[in-house]
Amino acid sequence: MKILVTGGCGFIGSHVVDAYAEKGYEVTVVDNLSTGKKENLNQKARLYITDIGSEEMKEIFYKEKPDVVNHHAAQISVPLSVKDALYDAEINIKGTIRLLELSREYAIQRFIFSSTGGAIYGEATEIPTEETYYPRPASPYAISKFAAEKYILFYHDYYRIPCVILRYSNVYGPRQIPHGEAGVVAIFTEKLLQEEHAMLYHFPEEPLGMIRDYCFVTDVAQANLMAAEKKLTGIFNIGTGSGTCTYDLYKTILNILREKGKALNESFDEPLRGIARPGDIHTSTLNVRKARDVLGWKALKNLKAGISETIMWYMKNET
Repeated sequence: MKILVTGGCGFIGSHVVDAYAEKGYEVTVVDNLSTGKKENLNQKARLYITDIGSEEMKEIFYKEKPDVVNHHAAQISVPLSVKDALYDAEINIKGTIRLLELSREYAIQRFIFSSTGGAIYGEATEIPTEETYYPRPASPYAISKFAAEKYILFYHDYYRIPCVILRYSNVYGPRQIPHGEAGVVAIFTEKLLQEEHAMLYHFPEEPLGMIRDYCFVTDVAQANLMAAEKKLTGIFNIGTGSGTCTYDLYKTILNILREKGKALNESFDEPLRGIARPGDIHTSTLNVRKARDVLGWKALKNLKAGISETIMWYMKNET
């Protein structure tokens, strides 16, 4: 199988490429390296450094003739989308449409899209939230992801392009940068390793912070592997199904760092406090029953083990 992965040098995308390469698939990566890093690239993959909206994409599709397109390239910052909604839409909506057009032209067998379950449902009244819950996106980032989903489903219905949409919860793990939608694990870890105080954002009535569903990145990569291999179409939540408040996450990271020998004095026992930002929501956890029953997927890594592995990576790669 030949698979083209956009954003394959990024945090999640590079782990997806690793999973495909490990199974022996022929992988081509397209990444402009705006947030991705060349050192994340799997050595078995071919890299084209370009934007997904560039004219070069036509040449790449013609030359590589992928069977599957896995689309991870995106503008990933919720706060940035609030500040510059047009820029967000240029990448996340128009970029997706350009890929769909090329996928139609070259008759690809499957289009896999990384969407967001952590933002797209907004302030859901159903917790944990199922795929049938109608999205109420609370930021331009979430709106653009939802719009991209609608275009993908149109191309499926009208042009018969098989598609799988994966709505991720808050993904964390090695290689994460602190600037993305779900970057709080990276932020807390990097701050504490540098012996700087981290900021916990919260709503006034919720001093322990917001509740999120944290899913380890290699589990997410396995969902992408199954989405490429199985002949199915649909939308699937990808998460753990349970929530953790930001304060408990901070304390978990702090305690594991101390267990691993990082000397942090008692001034770090409590994070700094900041009021929730535009686009933040109170609670987001995902019902993952459909992924389990139809895709055959479930998250395997528990939070403490995942945080421990993540911290080990950051300590090894600390500069």
